[in-house]
Amino acid sequence: MYGTVMRGRVKPGRRQEFEDLATQITPAHEAEERGLHSMELAWEDGDPDRLVMIIHFRDRESYVRNAERPETDSDYRRMAELLEGPPEWIDVAYSTYLGKPLSSAASATV
Repeated sequence: MYGTVMRGRVKPGRRQEFEDLATQITPAHEAEERGLHSMELAWEDGDPDRLVMIIHFRDRESYVRNAERPETDSDYRRMAELLEGPPEWIDVAYSTYLGKPLSSAASATV
């Protein structure tokens, strides 16, 4: 599995809008040819507008192929409009998963 971790700051008052947009665009990226496995949004306790987004793709090839699509660039630009500035991106090769699989109940917003 391959993917990226993004850290950025959403403009004040735009958190729900960011979550709604992520929910709206994710299904298209999950199409078999695009290879998205899952995406997690996490908000820092110390700064409720600071976001960490963890994105999992089937493999590096799927990740690169998806990144090169014009639709992906368009989706990114829509998300970037909600951010205070350019986010930090860290591309990663996932190697080990420990613990129980996340379920919708375990990942529900509190």
